[in-house]
Amino acid sequence: MRLVGLPSVYKANLLKCAIRPSANLTQIISSFFINIGESSKTSQSFRDYSSATAVNDDSNKGAGKMTLAMNLACVVEESSCVDERKPKSRMELKRYCELRIKKRVKEQYMDGKFQDLMTKVIANPDTLQDAYNCIRLNSNVDISINNDRFDFSSMAEELCSGSFDVKVNTFSISTKGANKETLVLPTLRLKIVQEAIRIILEVIYKPYFSKISHGCRSGRGHSSALKYISKEISNPDWWFTVHINKKLDACVLAKLISIMEGKIEDPSLYAIIHSMFDAQVLNLEFGGFPKGHGLPQEGVLSAILINIYLDLFDREFYRLSMKYEALDPSIHSNRDGSYSMLRSWFRRQLKDNDLNCQSENNIGIRVHSCRFMDEIFFAISGSEEVALSFKSEILNYLRNSLHLDIDNQTELLPCEGPQEIRFLGYLVRRSIKESPAVKAVHKLKEKVELFALQKQEAWDAGTIRIGKKWLGHGLKKVKESEIKHLADSNSVLGQISHLRKAGMETDHWYKHLLKIWMQDAKAKAAKSEEIILSKYVAEPSLPQELKDSFYEFQRCAEEYVSAETASTLALMPNYSSSCDSETTTEIIAPVNAIKKRLLRYGLATNDGYPRTTTLLILQDNIQIIDWFSGVVRRWLRWWSECDNVNEVKLLISDQLRKSCIRTLAAKYRIHENEIEKRFDSELSRIPSTQEIEQEMAYEKSNNQVFDNDEALMYGISYSGLCLLSLARMVTESRPCNCFVMGCPSPAPSVYTLHVMERQKFPGWKTGFSSCIHPSLNRRRIGLCKQHLKDLYLGNISLQSIDFGAWN
Repeated sequence: MRLVGLPSVYKANLLKCAIRPSANLTQIISSFFINIGESSKTSQSFRDYSSATAVNDDSNKGAGKMTLAMNLACVVEESSCVDERKPKSRMELKRYCELRIKKRVKEQYMDGKFQDLMTKVIANPDTLQDAYNCIRLNSNVDISINNDRFDFSSMAEELCSGSFDVKVNTFSISTKGANKETLVLPTLRLKIVQEAIRIILEVIYKPYFSKISHGCRSGRGHSSALKYISKEISNPDWWFTVHINKKLDACVLAKLISIMEGKIEDPSLYAIIHSMFDAQVLNLEFGGFPKGHGLPQEGVLSAILINIYLDLFDREFYRLSMKYEALDPSIHSNRDGSYSMLRSWFRRQLKDNDLNCQSENNIGIRVHSCRFMDEIFFAISGSEEVALSFKSEILNYLRNSLHLDIDNQTELLPCEGPQEIRFLGYLVRRSIKESPAVKAVHKLKEKVELFALQKQEAWDAGTIRIGKKWLGHGLKKVKESEIKHLADSNSVLGQISHLRKAGMETDHWYKHLLKIWMQDAKAKAAKSEEIILSKYVAEPSLPQELKDSFYEFQRCAEEYVSAETASTLALMPNYSSSCDSETTTEIIAPVNAIKKRLLRYGLATNDGYPRTTTLLILQDNIQIIDWFSGVVRRWLRWWSECDNVNEVKLLISDQLRKSCIRTLAAKYRIHENEIEKRFDSELSRIPSTQEIEQEMAYEKSNNQVFDNDEALMYGISYSGLCLLSLARMVTESRPCNCFVMGCPSPAPSVYTLHVMERQKFPGWKTGFSSCIHPSLNRRRIGLCKQHLKDLYLGNISLQSIDFGAWN
């Protein structure tokens, strides 16, 4: 018996059952295959085997034992064989296609370098087919459907002979107006070649990338970068970020090619990369736009090429960290801090095992770095002189060795204090983690503040009630006859009596009198009529002792609430210095920036209230709800690692759900309450904060490494958000196919793409495509219903759309 074609988990479980002393192997195998639901052919073969074993069991027990031992011995040999069965999930299929290419790449490793990759790997019909399948998987297209659109053999011959023309396989899109901006995009043929090159470069370089690099890597992403900053960097004193601005030019390209020549020897591969640069279809720009958001202007090669180029910086950082932390004896700070035993040993070796050298506990210099593609974060533990020296060396290397332009806004900031630093669209700050004693004091202050507020509200309510009674009593007593017989010419009423017009009603006269009295009471400075009655009518008539007592209590409560925590703790009898508070690093989502995004995207008014998204009204109900659901899911996943995530959840879920309801109410012109009743089940598609938490916990517990791998999901996980309005319905006289690459389905509708933000350098990353190239604004695209839903929910990105389908 051989366990051919079984997953390793099933083999292990079967072997555990088989080695039990009382186990019947025949029953185990038959029940095992019934449970796992194997094919009928496999199950039948094992049933036949079990029947034969049952007949001969009594007559030849020794032979049965020998058969079991031989079959168990074969398991080791078979477990080393690669399981060639195709997996089922979308990202597992993509990984499977990439592994097929990986085998071909490793076969070309000779004499310490990868050679002839263009002719032996890229110019291979199977490689081009696998690259095309990866593109279709990114577009959420079923790759089991045969598509005879491409002749991969002829493409392979063109690539092998060098006759593949890159410029012919491009198309341009320009903006309207005098200042034209042109975007050059690849056709599907060229994109297949780019995808093949991307996979090959990732196979070669991913094992060599450093641990400080977090962008576009398996098992790493923006979440791991933020966790490293908040959990791994302990007690930093200074930090800064580097903002790089540089378009790919001949100097940078030459440097990039020289780096790649260290591992790849293939002139034809470099020739096609040069031709892509000359055709302006290689869109590589440092700091020009958010990376990883599925923008069409990114290009599939931008991520891996940036990581290859900046890997030189990662190595330089390690050299500088060794210099500052281990080798340079002149840069030491006299403070306690974390240190490495290896560095301590290394220093002693350099100092000829001098045991009288400076104590390791006094060496507190540590340098940290975290890079997410072209965004770099630094933290230094040490003096300001050390931090400035380290920063100067970093900037000099980026400028002089890597030929990159650095923004002048790079500023060294102290970690302690109210100052915050921006990284990946988040705010990073140091805050004090309160000790139990401090928490107790703050809790008592909150109670005192709440008690004082309650007494103030009761005082105001009482004085307002007195003022209203006074006003009502006065209006009852003032009669028309009393006004006529007033003889006091010095009174205000007597002075203005001549202003009364003949025939003026009593109510009008009362209003006129109140206006004159309110001028004396300085009513314009008051916030409301109730405050006037309370402060200018009721309080002056109260006893002075009562007023003094109340305001003295409020003053004492305010002084206690505003008192420093340290001085309050000093009065506590059992407080000691061992209760000092700890300082931690917090990752904060910029709530104000999120509110501005809601306003800019037309989801909220200037006052912060949800509003109707008019561009979605002509679409189906499910499509409208899917759009809002996609925004909620992507945003909550992007901000899931921040410390104020609950505030963000409440803001996003509440605003977008109400905006969706108002959009549906405007479509049907009925009240919002009726919309909630009519579309109760459909609105449940917009996830609540609790549902998002349950989904994320389920994904982590089930170890869905493929479906959550940011290297495989690059440009998809947090992107795809765009606003589409219905342009026209497709008819038989004007047919249209879906613009998504690899999709053969017809498009029932044509939509207009609306660019929400056209600025080149968006101030904040918010987890989705926020800076689409302006040439794509009002571009019309045809989409089938499935891919319209995928684009709304974030299952595909704008990179999956062939904008050259209509030239």
